[in-house]
Amino acid sequence: MIVLADIHRLFRSDEVETSALRSIDLNIEEGEFVAIMGPSGCGKSTLLNTLGMIDRPTSGRYLFKGQEVTDLDEAALARLRRDNLGFVFQSFNLIDELTISENVELGLVYRRWAGKDRRARVAAALDRVGVGHRARHYPHQLSGGQQQRAAIARAIVGQPSLILADEPTGNLDSENGEQVMDILKSLNREGATIVMVTHSPKHADVAERRIDMLDGRVVISASRAI
Repeated sequence: MIVLADIHRLFRSDEVETSALRSIDLNIEEGEFVAIMGPSGCGKSTLLNTLGMIDRPTSGRYLFKGQEVTDLDEAALARLRRDNLGFVFQSFNLIDELTISENVELGLVYRRWAGKDRRARVAAALDRVGVGHRARHYPHQLSGGQQQRAAIARAIVGQPSLILADEPTGNLDSENGEQVMDILKSLNREGATIVMVTHSPKHADVAERRIDMLDGRVVISASRAI
């Protein structure tokens, strides 16, 4: 599904040049569950943003489902993200002024789905993560765990082939964190490819493969013994 070849990412200011990613070579197969770990500032989120086509590499090649995406324009990248990717963030990123149902529905609006189909898909996604009874509530009326489950519903409502999760349990207590991990495991069993950044060794052990980063490089990429 994903091939990264000699990916570099430099951030430049007037006085400083910072290497966020250095010589990244990485293959991710369809249906894998991959965890990315490493200390703060090692490049984990930059790598995830590169995989999500949000951040462009300075050099190197990125193939997604066999298509070279490095040189695509913003409109083409937006279509690829819309049709293939779902994002889950540590801070939930729900829109306060919209109900939970409206938050989840927003991506389908951009796809111009018919209203009846959108509502059915949204209801199914919310029920899938156990917050269907909160559909008409606003984000501030939900607990942190419920907000993250709603955010997962938003990520999966379009049935993406790749889910990118950046510290999805980072703002949750242990019980809610385990519930979120159970949902991600279930989605992976159903065929979704998942790439997750985490600081939790316990949650990384859920993944089939763990990638450790240091100073912008992949230092270890190892599959979990089954």
